[in-house]
Amino acid sequence: MTIDALNLLLCALGGTLTSSVLSCIPALHIYNVAGLLIVISLRMQGLVPDEALAMWMLGMVVGYAILNTIPSIFLAAPDESAIWIVLPGQKYLMQRRGFEASILTGVGGLGGIAFLLLLSPFAGGVFSTIRTIVAPHLHWILMLVIVYMLLSEWPKGGDRGPTSLARLWDGWKSLLAGLLTFVLSGILGMIIMYRSLVPTEMSFQNLLPAFMGLFAIPWVLTNIISGEEVPPQHVATSLDVTPSLIVRGTAAGALGGIFAAFFPVVTGGIGGFIAGHATAQRDDRLFLISQGASKVVYYVGALLLFFVPGLHLTRGGMAWMLSLVYIPQTPEVYALALAACAVCAALAFFLLILFSRAAIALVNRVNYRLISGVTLAVLMGIVFLFTGPGGLLIAAVATGIGLIPVLWHSRRMNCMGVLLVPIVLNMAGWGPTVARWLGLV
Repeated sequence: MTIDALNLLLCALGGTLTSSVLSCIPALHIYNVAGLLIVISLRMQGLVPDEALAMWMLGMVVGYAILNTIPSIFLAAPDESAIWIVLPGQKYLMQRRGFEASILTGVGGLGGIAFLLLLSPFAGGVFSTIRTIVAPHLHWILMLVIVYMLLSEWPKGGDRGPTSLARLWDGWKSLLAGLLTFVLSGILGMIIMYRSLVPTEMSFQNLLPAFMGLFAIPWVLTNIISGEEVPPQHVATSLDVTPSLIVRGTAAGALGGIFAAFFPVVTGGIGGFIAGHATAQRDDRLFLISQGASKVVYYVGALLLFFVPGLHLTRGGMAWMLSLVYIPQTPEVYALALAACAVCAALAFFLLILFSRAAIALVNRVNYRLISGVTLAVLMGIVFLFTGPGGLLIAAVATGIGLIPVLWHSRRMNCMGVLLVPIVLNMAGWGPTVARWLGLV
């Protein structure tokens, strides 16, 4: 057992090392790579032990959850889970403090791992009870999440227009842009679900081009058009943060992350957003720490729920994919998964420091517009590689929708209609009816 456990821990560390490199590729989601590994495993059954594959995947998730901060802050190509980090992170970047932003997020990630370890002895009983209570009500709970998202949008305009009508438009234009973004992304989500242009053999990558277009490509295009120059970055030797601030940020982020990890369709960005409102965050340092904790608890926590004995919740893409080839059976496997999380998180944090320095060296030496151009080429290459010409068309449409919040200063989170609308409609039993109204079936 000792030798087997050691080998499995080494597999998890190997997964973290692999994801540390993949996480630095702008907007490449670890789930895209994991999907390919699962397909290969299914075609080559018996070549790789299922337990080793599961630990490798767990290590990849831990590494990605901590290290995907780097392209989000330094290369401005975020995915949905990192979109909230980008806003204060970019502020830090323009103040020559991008390194601090990256490390603060990593500190929150370590806090998130500590939260999951402290929660682990009670996870089975707590989440089993909650699942029994909320299972019949998931559809309307998610509807309330949507309603809160839309109602919590606030006017971005001023009150100095020459006429009352001009002032009214100035206040309402960002709100209308947010509603339009949500509706259009929701329609796009319905099209992807019922009439996807992605080849059938790559159907597990269905949402890749949409997420690229909604979140990553608009930001990169903005960088190219604006021509913003990033000032030389300072590598700090200490952080302006107190233990109490770390605890507060971690607690807030863990609250949102565990909410997102447990409820289907709710992602780390949405969970972090709700937790931020619930805890009234104002400090940028607190915000970065909490968002780092939120995305780690979301990604890693969703997968750990799959390992909990007697629970085996398949929340999140990685748990769903892994369930095709492996089902954990014993408490010992759960304990090993927890140990792997702790060890992999320590390795990932060390690599975060190292790779953040490398990213700073790149940004300091290479024109930022050139970096953005190369990033855009990488994004388009990833879409074409995984989803073909049909995926490029979906990405183009999604980019048009994703540019609406950029141009009209509304929340980018409204783009999550692409996922929320079709899933909630199907949960409520209305999906096929709406699809018929749209002419999709």
